[in-house]
Amino acid sequence: MVWEWFRWQSPNGPKGEVAAVPIGPGWRITTPAGPRRTARAAGGATGVRRGVVVGSLAIASLLGVTGTGMAVPPPPDNPTDAELAEGRQAADDKANEVGELTSSLAQAESRLADLRTDVEFKMEQANKALVDLQAAQEAASDAEAQVAVARQEADAAAADIESARAKLDKFIAGSYQQGSTIGSVSAYLGSETPKDLLARSQLLQAVGGSELHALEGMQQARIEKSNKDAAAREAYQIAQERKGEAESAKTAADAARATAIAAQRDQADRTKELEAERSRVEDQLSAAQADVDGLEGQRAQYEDWLAQKQREEEERAAAAAAAAASSGSGGTAAVSAPAPAPAPSAPVGAGVETVIARAMSQLGVTYAWGGGNASGPTYGIRDGGVADSYGDYMKVGFDCSGLMIYAFAGVKALPHYSGYQYTSGRQVPLSQMQRGDMLFWGPGGIHHVALYLGNGQMIEAPYSGGVVRVAPVRYGDIMPYATRLIG
Repeated sequence: MVWEWFRWQSPNGPKGEVAAVPIGPGWRITTPAGPRRTARAAGGATGVRRGVVVGSLAIASLLGVTGTGMAVPPPPDNPTDAELAEGRQAADDKANEVGELTSSLAQAESRLADLRTDVEFKMEQANKALVDLQAAQEAASDAEAQVAVARQEADAAAADIESARAKLDKFIAGSYQQGSTIGSVSAYLGSETPKDLLARSQLLQAVGGSELHALEGMQQARIEKSNKDAAAREAYQIAQERKGEAESAKTAADAARATAIAAQRDQADRTKELEAERSRVEDQLSAAQADVDGLEGQRAQYEDWLAQKQREEEERAAAAAAAAASSGSGGTAAVSAPAPAPAPSAPVGAGVETVIARAMSQLGVTYAWGGGNASGPTYGIRDGGVADSYGDYMKVGFDCSGLMIYAFAGVKALPHYSGYQYTSGRQVPLSQMQRGDMLFWGPGGIHHVALYLGNGQMIEAPYSGGVVRVAPVRYGDIMPYATRLIG
């Protein structure tokens, strides 16, 4: 059926009104003799533009109106199947592009998570190197002090030697003046010939108790001086070697940390680029979907309009037929119509609790790398990378191991390095972990620690830019044992 739209003028009414007349197979319009009005086509659902000459009385009879015209809204736009297909294809293409970008972004985020873990590990290794360096420096200081003590003792031993030598020289000088054959210290230091042996015997007979003790004291002092000198030198050498090793380890750890931080920054930039690109394409997808929704909405509106008009015309045709039957054959328009097609369907639209309480009291406190001690949050320290970029050294807060130091302050003094904290207590399998145990993440090197709260929850100081928080236990890279300090 074709709907024709006419702009017409009633005999005694205003012009410019709009009326709809169905014209199609099985329809006929009969007008009586008399003046005809020219109806000009104003548009139609099929885009047809044509003029039709009908009698104003016939139109009035068909529409069930008299005198004045009746305004009927025009049909909504009806997009073509090609337009719908093109819009759907554009939306599908954008959806595929979003899917590809989402996959790339997931890979980038996974890589970024790996790099973040690596940075955490490197930063904890730097913590370890710092702790070890401090210990080595203390050992070197102790060794230097021992060297100083040994030097004092060696000086005292040397004085004893000189005293013993003076006494012996005095004795030798006296014996020589008396005509004794003892004239050289070699007589009592060793005997290699019978003559020397006789001289030694004479010496031993001549030397009294005090002189003999002086001789033995001199020999003992020499031995002690030599031993103390050797021990002090060895201790000092070992301490210096350890100090050098610790300094080298600190340098290597700082370099590894800087490399890891640079890689993380590069990956973070790449992830941001992908996020921006995905956001842009998602906007395009939304626009394409909106276009498709609009076209499909227009099609649905058109089909609803068409169905409504068909129902209206059925009613009007029935009314016109009744009017024609009641007026007999008196020259009014007789209209008959076939049964209309069915309307299309609409579219479908001291104890554990003390430890935990101490940790929980710090919820929301800022993360600061290197921050935190037994008394509470402290200023962070510089790391030359991520932490510095977040200004951790200017913030008062905790890092992961610093929070554990504070939580367990009343139980045990913990070192500021999660790797040492892992071995600071009894280790139990994760399947047996209890409220108040420490959880660690590695493997290949401890890089994070948190306090288990039970029910799959933990409290942690997560990373630069974050705050102390409660979070679900993460089982990726978790160490196989929890560390228990209480119970």
